[in-house]
Formats: sequence, structure tokens, C-alpha cells
Amino acid sequence: MVGINIHKNIKLFYYTKNAILQLIPRWFFRNRLSGLMRPKDDDDIDYIKKRVDYYNRLHSESALPKKVKSLKELRRGKKNTTYFFDSYEVTRYFNPRLLVKFEFGDITQVPRIPSIVKSRPIESNNEKSVLLKLNKVRHFIFVRDKNRFENKKNMLIGRGGVSDRKPKRIAFYKKYFDHPLCDLGQTNQNSKYNYWYKKKISIEKHLKYKFILCLEGIDVSSNLKWVMSSSSIAVMAKPQFETWFMEGQLIPDFHYIQIRDDYSDLEKKLSYFIDNPEKCMNIIQNANAYVEQFKNKRREKLISLMVLEKYFIKTRQSLQTHPLK
Repeated sequence: MVGINIHKNIKLFYYTKNAILQLIPRWFFRNRLSGLMRPKDDDDIDYIKKRVDYYNRLHSESALPKKVKSLKELRRGKKNTTYFFDSYEVTRYFNPRLLVKFEFGDITQVPRIPSIVKSRPIESNNEKSVLLKLNKVRHFIFVRDKNRFENKKNMLIGRGGVSDRKPKRIAFYKKYFDHPLCDLGQTNQNSKYNYWYKKKISIEKHLKYKFILCLEGIDVSSNLKWVMSSSSIAVMAKPQFETWFMEGQLIPDFHYIQIRDDYSDLEKKLSYFIDNPEKCMNIIQNANAYVEQFKNKRREKLISLMVLEKYFIKTRQSLQTHPLK
């Protein structure tokens, strides 16, 4: 879902729409599958296949254990509702007897068996972590930033939750909370780090700053997508996890400003880019161009369907072929 000028997804609409979809019989969607998976004349087939193979890196075929649930057995629970809704947007087109292993939540380890996940480690043998676009109501927000970069503050702004489960943020705040180039704030209360507490601020207010902190929390940085769609610049260490956004494909100092893992060069990097605005404009243009590939809704659905289809094939579950094969 793409953000608009108010910079937030309308969650009521999201939940209402998905609740209504649950009432429509599966056969209605299954009858549409072949048409949805038929490429258009202007589709870049090589690009589509490349993305499918990036998300789904399963090479060898292996059957799933019998204990794995079928699609018809998947139910919405009290937790991870958005994960269920987002997965159902894709699974509803397939035979409900097909088996699939979902791992919902912030996944930082590679599962033992091929599983559908929102996030996975980048620097590892992550073949069994198959990415789908999950929890997108929170993660996939894009903005239309009308602020000119040269009119923004020469500072780094950072807001986010800080806890012992997010040691990277603790380390950064300890180094830079009182630094004159930084406006940092912990947005959660009742923790041992309350000294850092500041109220949440809107995305609009973030966009008054030239540089926005995009540190990973448990897995990926949830604000990276909207920052890269703006005319501000993401500042972060090299990402260790990735989602449907393909964070592993981002190029340092081309799509974002990269700082060392120990954050020791932050001041040096900020000062350099403040003094070289033309370098900043290049990064903004590159970041905006990278984001554009995720805005084609029809193509994004096609890629999602192909990722899941490949999952079923690689887990030895019979499927018909389609025109891209």
C-alpha cells in the first residue's frame, strides 16, 4: 500500500477490506489465477524472473513434513493479523490442499524447512527463507515529499523504540544522543533508558531534516522505505536483514549513507555530505528510482504469485505451468 500526503496507511480501510475478502469463496480467486499470471506485452520478463529467484532461492526439491499445515488450515489468530491478511492475498489463488510453512513475525534465523517469511538474514545460506511481502501496512509506506533538500535542517533525526532486544539502537544512542548534529529520541516509555524519551513525531516533521536514521531493530528498519522515497537521505550501517524491499541489493553511499557498524564515523560522514550537497542529490535520485520498482501493483502481485508457485513446485507439490515458463 502506498502512502499519500498524510503519510500513513488507512488501517481501518485495510482491515475492513481484508475482512470482506475472507467472505468470498476461494474458487472465485482460483478461477482468476491463470489470467493474473499471464504477462502483459510491456512486462520485462527477465526482470520479473530475477526478482522471483531473488525472493525464492530454493534450488533442490524436497517434500515438506506431513505435519505442515495446508492452506485451508491456516487461520487468523489474535496475533500477526496483518501477516495472515497479506499472505491470504496470495494464497487464496491456489488449491487449499497445498501445504505451506509460514513463519510470521521478525525472523532473524533461517528456518530448518522451506518457509515463507517477512525477513531473513542477508549474509548466510538463506535458501530456505522464502520472502513474501508481509506486514506491508507497516513496512511499505511511501511518501510524496514536497520539501526541497536544501531547505532542510543539517541534522540527523532519529525516533524509535529502544529496548534490550535492540542493542544496535542502544549503542547508537549512547554515542550520539547529545551530539549537536543529532536529534534522537526513544519513543517507548517505562524502560531503563527513559533519559532518551521523546514523544513520537509525524513523518512530516521527520522530513524537515536532511538525514534520517534507519537503524535496524530486531530485524529490518521499518522506516527505510518511506525515507528512500523522500528527499531526505537514509543513514545506516550495512543492513544485516532483508525483506521484500531487497535491502541486500542496496549500494552504500549510492542509495543511502553508510556508516560503520560501530557508528564511529557518523560525524565525519554527515559533515562530508553537508559540505557536498550535489552528492546528496545523487543519492536521493538513486533512492527514489529504486523505490519506483515496488509501485507497480499488478507486477508486484504477479511476482508474489510466482514466488509462491515456485515454493509449491520446489516442495514437490504438483502445479500447472504458466506462460512465463
